[in-house]
Amino acid sequence: MMNSHNQQLSLLSLSLALLLLSGLRVEGRLKHHATNYQKLFVFGDSYVDTGNTRIDQPGSWKNPYGITFPGKPAGRFSDGRVLTDYIAKFLGLKSPLPYKFRKLIPQNLKYGMNFAYGGTGVFDTSSKNPNMTIQIDFFKQLIKENVYTASDLSKSVALVSVAGNDYNFYLATNGSIQGFPSFIASVINQTATNLLRIHSLGVKKIVVDGLQPLGCLPQSTASLSFQKCNSTFNDLVLLHNNLLNQAVTKLNQQTKNKTSFIVLDLYDSFLSVLNHPSSNNIKDAFKPCCVGISSQYSCGSVDENNVKKYKVCDHPESAFFWDLLHPTQAGWHAVYNELQTTKALQQIRY
Repeated sequence: MMNSHNQQLSLLSLSLALLLLSGLRVEGRLKHHATNYQKLFVFGDSYVDTGNTRIDQPGSWKNPYGITFPGKPAGRFSDGRVLTDYIAKFLGLKSPLPYKFRKLIPQNLKYGMNFAYGGTGVFDTSSKNPNMTIQIDFFKQLIKENVYTASDLSKSVALVSVAGNDYNFYLATNGSIQGFPSFIASVINQTATNLLRIHSLGVKKIVVDGLQPLGCLPQSTASLSFQKCNSTFNDLVLLHNNLLNQAVTKLNQQTKNKTSFIVLDLYDSFLSVLNHPSSNNIKDAFKPCCVGISSQYSCGSVDENNVKKYKVCDHPESAFFWDLLHPTQAGWHAVYNELQTTKALQQIRY
């Protein structure tokens, strides 16, 4: 017999699952490109998380997240779609099911699975969510249970996002600027280990994000009145990206396939949109759409009486950033359009 608390939880889980399914159905109607891939497996953080983060954590499951798509909060750190949705669309797939819903919507396992959790890194961060090593452990366990076969894996792509939470945590825990370059090297080494491990489990094609220009995120530009990027942060990002490109080149040599591992250049794609916003129908390049009414609040904050302590811009569809860290759906769409002009996305297909 279920107690009322468990009953409420299972009803909540069921309603979340239904909400997720409605989102997946809409995804299914997006224009697709034909590829040979049948599954997408996703690892990483809030740039690719589509619902794993717990409901009691800030963001993603709180209003006004999800107001553009699917119309209410559904676990994405944006007003709508995120990078995962666009990569799935490119592959001609529905967005893969978040890991935590695997038992609620088993019929959707066929599109792959999303193991990403907001706030995580390759190492432990301030988030209590599973880091990337543990996310890959979850994946390995499903393979062991035969949820995914060797044949499934040979027709799959992995998307890996490392969007900077390790660096935020490093700075928050008094890491020095002098020690930053060697910490960046350790993040890249761990990322390379993770990529190789996913490949060794049977995934033939692995796409990893280059780091976006952290110095252009509203969190970094707030002190500059959201006018321009912080170049110190961006110099550190360039070091990360150079080391990542070197590591990926090496991995491709090891696996004797030039395109087993592919880097998505988020740095140039973000900058392209931020430097030419109007060609992407973006009016507000640097200013976030959803912000707390003062510095002690953030997007989605409410007080103890449930009174909202944030404000949302009138036109999320013409803003690039949703909150202090994450793009809007329009922002991600613009970045995806830029990525489509790069060699990397084309290499996924073959």
